Amino acid sequence: MDIYPAIDIINRQVVRLTRGDYDRVAVYDDRPVETALGFEACGATHLHVVDLDGAKDGTLSNFDVIRDIVAATNLFVEVGGGIRDEARICRYLEAGVGRVILGSVALENPAFLTDMLAKYGHRLAVGVDARDGYVAIHGWRTLTDTPAIEFCRRLAELGVSDVIYTDIARDGAMQGTNLEVYRTLASLPLRITASGGITYYDELEALCRMGISAAILGKSLYTGVLDLKTALERVRDCHVS
Repeated sequence: MDIYPAIDIINRQVVRLTRGDYDRVAVYDDRPVETALGFEACGATHLHVVDLDGAKDGTLSNFDVIRDIVAATNLFVEVGGGIRDEARICRYLEAGVGRVILGSVALENPAFLTDMLAKYGHRLAVGVDARDGYVAIHGWRTLTDTPAIEFCRRLAELGVSDVIYTDIARDGAMQGTNLEVYRTLASLPLRITASGGITYYDELEALCRMGISAAILGKSLYTGVLDLKTALERVRDCHVS
């Protein structure tokens, strides 16, 4: 299982939200590139980056920051946040991003998703953000009536290979992740990345054993609850049941 340290960006700063609330933001650094280099120095090989400004208002105001992260590191970088057209997909991929994450547009425009999958295949992932079991879109601000698990099944049928599933209620809350939902998701023909609230090393090992492909670590790293080197070691020694 791969570990993706997370860098969420607002106004060119490294931040974390609590339960997706833009009014509950903590700033951890104003040097995103240095944060990424620090993760790489600890042994990380992957990085999850979200442009929270883009997720909220559709801008690309943090594009140059993300481009600089890619240029300064050897990390496999996946990027999400406000990517709603092919031009933005191309711009990120041309900048060296390893994988682009589609969010709201995947639900709202399945025809677009299908077209992009035909062109870019495994270089696309879909972010499924769930609150109370239903998909939330537009920077987590709009709750839809689409059941999140059922949406994941539909994505698999459309040919999506990678889904990043976030339980919004757990994200940034430091109360543990939703292992039950990941047990269900692990049975689907998808590579699942677990995101939201991972707080304990035992959770990482449990996710690994159930066959989850990757895990995103955010606030637990920034607050020192989890140590990245230790997390990488624990996952390296874990085996799928």
